[in-house]
Amino acid sequence: MNLMMQRGDSLSFSQKLTRLKNRLSEPQWRRYGATLLVGKLSGVGLTLLIMAVATGAFLTKVYAADAGPKAADLVNPINTTWVLLAAFLVFAMQVGFTMLEAGFCRSRETVNVLMECIVDTCLCGLLFYAIGFSFMFSHGNGLIGYHWFFLQGAPDTYEASGVAFLAFWLFQFAFADTCSTITSGAMIGRTGFVGDLLYSLAVSGFIYPIIGHWAWGPDGFLALMGTSGQFLPTLGQSFHDFAGSTVVHTIGGFIALAGAIVLGPRLGRKFKRDGGGPMPPHDLTIAAAGGLILWFGWYGFNPGSTLSAVDFIGIGRVAANTTLAACAAGLTAMIYGYFLTKKWDLACTVNGFLAGLVAITCPCYWVSPLGSIILGGVAGFIVVAGVELLEWLRIDDPIGAVPVHGFCGIWGTWSLGLFATGQFGASGPAGPDNSAALKGLFYGGGWTLFEAQFIGNAIITLSTFSVAMLVMWLVNLTGQLRVSAEGELHGLDLHEHGYSAYPEYVVSGSAAPAGLPAELTGASR
Repeated sequence: MNLMMQRGDSLSFSQKLTRLKNRLSEPQWRRYGATLLVGKLSGVGLTLLIMAVATGAFLTKVYAADAGPKAADLVNPINTTWVLLAAFLVFAMQVGFTMLEAGFCRSRETVNVLMECIVDTCLCGLLFYAIGFSFMFSHGNGLIGYHWFFLQGAPDTYEASGVAFLAFWLFQFAFADTCSTITSGAMIGRTGFVGDLLYSLAVSGFIYPIIGHWAWGPDGFLALMGTSGQFLPTLGQSFHDFAGSTVVHTIGGFIALAGAIVLGPRLGRKFKRDGGGPMPPHDLTIAAAGGLILWFGWYGFNPGSTLSAVDFIGIGRVAANTTLAACAAGLTAMIYGYFLTKKWDLACTVNGFLAGLVAITCPCYWVSPLGSIILGGVAGFIVVAGVELLEWLRIDDPIGAVPVHGFCGIWGTWSLGLFATGQFGASGPAGPDNSAALKGLFYGGGWTLFEAQFIGNAIITLSTFSVAMLVMWLVNLTGQLRVSAEGELHGLDLHEHGYSAYPEYVVSGSAAPAGLPAELTGASR
């Protein structure tokens, strides 16, 4: 046997392919291969069957009070695996965000963008472990949670989901990381690295988790709104945000808006009303690829928020609605952009489908495919109009983070009150519960759901923007939020990090990346 292994190792790759081809031509080798394949597939199938049977037999059964633990106290392996897979997809969105921001920035600040995205992720992970998750998802009061700091004293599962506690933590960490990354998008090109660390501490450790608790915490006042003894009991309807149009995207978008306002525009940025226009991105190839990676990651973001692999119909509906909204928004943004510029704009189209993804994130479980197409199409128009609005207001947002996430997050949240079909209620660990289905205005449900969505979104948006303005102002007082004029002109990559992302493509005499002003190099471009 050892001799055969040695001989096999000495074969080249082409020789191994030839040997495989020869063996497949022999009946006995084909029978052996078929037997091996069937055996492995049978083993995998048997394992899945055992998991399914065990789940149904032990984790969906209701026990008497004195007969042992309740089903909710036991880990559901199927749902936990589903949530972990979704968490991995959502975390992979960081690759998309990094590529998108790096592509839309100028070449001389590429390293800075990459560094900020990576370090924000590391910082967010530790903060969400220490305090963020506790503030957001533990029991406390209507405003803040105050248990499970450093994940101490946590149960085996999160609430009644049946999902292992740490699997749920990982899933929600990926969401928190998304919010933090959204914030940096409107601030690239002039934010100091230390300043980025300071405001990121506030965003990941306090702003996102505390305000997020209001809507997603087990006793958040917006989550319980409309019920007896809670906030606005006469409304009779609570605030809903299935996967985070408000909690993740509106919060991230309006923190980004506060940062862009306090920072001011990049040096040399001349707006349309002053006879100029946006600074061109340096690499739309990686920006477009990053946008598509985000789209792929959204299949963890939205379907994963069911927290239940057993809700098969719900998962399929959410995934289909997510796809259709993105498609509609990409096309309407492209068409509206052409109407404004008479050009088929790639950046506009990429931000368009991202706008559709943001908008569908809140209502994806409760709307129909047709509703998804309509609300996504509206989002495509909103994002282009939002970019034009910021341009007119002289607010410099290099990648369109505020229109994509802030404005379209608001629209997506409101749209639930219009397009909820009245067929779907909530996803559960053993399947959907449609006993309390949501019905929007266009399906005969009246204005109640829209009012709840409007109130909840307005409270979160205004609170986020107010607190973020204070945080950015305080960080700015330290002198760390914005780099010096000399550092910005020199390029953040060289000024903050000491090297360029593209050293082999240098076009100036001082070994600086493309984009360095000629007056600093003595060279013409």
